Amino acid sequence: MSVVIKNGHVIDPASNTSAPLDVLIIGDRIARLGTDLRGSEEIDATGCIVCPGLVDIHVHFREPGFESKETIATGSQAAARGGFTSVVTMPNTEPPIDNGGMVEFVNRRARETACIKVWPAAAATKGRAGAEMTEMAELKAVGAVAVTDDGSDIASSWVLRRCLEYADMCGLTYLGHCEDASLVQGGAMNAGLNSTKLGLSGMPKAMEEIAVARLVRLAKLTGAKVHVCHVSSAGSVEIVRWAKARGIRVTCETAPHYFTLTDDAVTTFDTNAKMNPPLREAEDVAAIKEGLQDGAIDCIATDHAPHTPTEKDVEFDYAPFGIVGLETSLGLVVTELVEPGLLTMEQAIRLMTWAPAQILDLPAGKLAQDGPADVTVFDPHAEWTVAPEAFLSRSRNTPFAGRVLRGRVKATLCDGRFAYREA
Repeated sequence: MSVVIKNGHVIDPASNTSAPLDVLIIGDRIARLGTDLRGSEEIDATGCIVCPGLVDIHVHFREPGFESKETIATGSQAAARGGFTSVVTMPNTEPPIDNGGMVEFVNRRARETACIKVWPAAAATKGRAGAEMTEMAELKAVGAVAVTDDGSDIASSWVLRRCLEYADMCGLTYLGHCEDASLVQGGAMNAGLNSTKLGLSGMPKAMEEIAVARLVRLAKLTGAKVHVCHVSSAGSVEIVRWAKARGIRVTCETAPHYFTLTDDAVTTFDTNAKMNPPLREAEDVAAIKEGLQDGAIDCIATDHAPHTPTEKDVEFDYAPFGIVGLETSLGLVVTELVEPGLLTMEQAIRLMTWAPAQILDLPAGKLAQDGPADVTVFDPHAEWTVAPEAFLSRSRNTPFAGRVLRGRVKATLCDGRFAYREA
């Protein structure tokens, strides 16, 4: 079977392509990019962008252990609807993904139930307890693409140093959840004027920035490749920029909520605006946008963190951290970054495809002849309203309910098959 995507504007950051082209898919491979191509099935992409399937290197699919929040199946469906064809899942499940058998479990469940490609990250320490390193060589051998204790940081600098050395020896990138837990002390939101007004315990920016500084210093010491997850503060952006200027092997990501919202979103005690790191202040939002523009921030990830309505429908202090993001990410990027002219469409797509794929050396994020037919088609001008009740994710915890966005996915193909197609 052959499929040709016609009349669209192809953007492929890997080859610096941005032009009106057709894409011919035969089986699970891209056969050709060109003009006047023919196939047994045609997709009319008039007015649409055709790009590599989006890549998200930071999601939580909750399986095993928390299937009431999300499963690999439902998470993959939400991802496909958002235009994603490759995602990297975090290991903070129950039990955690800290051994070869658990990595194989994720891979097997993905083969059986997922409509897109799911790449597991594994824990850096056993039980994510921050004490004893996992068998990283074994983890890589069975398919882990990175190591991380995401959800918590490794408190001991000695253990973290050894993890970086071992990960580097095994050819794995360490994904850093940068948080000095001793500064959090039960905090629920950003420490500042709003937390004082609301009477909520604050989480200072220093809790993140101290840990980011420690990680880049240890990366310099060990020569290891590290990636800073969910950067939220101006200080963190500046530390990463400083490290890159000195040749330290560091990359970082931010998430759409950090360039879209401030801690003003918490003033109504909306637990759907509670995440970790927390929403910061206007100066931090401005710094995040600047970092995306000048390359200090390497990619955009969602940190998709589903929770049940019952868990979120409690007092703010007791609600879990996290929001879902896969189905709103592209729309927020187009609406908040591209439409105001902060990024070109080409730059935005690079941040969501080729750039994250390169960070973890994934075979994804580009449209190449004979390469995998992972393709996203979206209308950058189509308006839609965020309706959590219509999400394909099993959870609904988003602070963007009711927001009108531009940029709507029309079709997502993974290995040449429709993972999502708008009705």
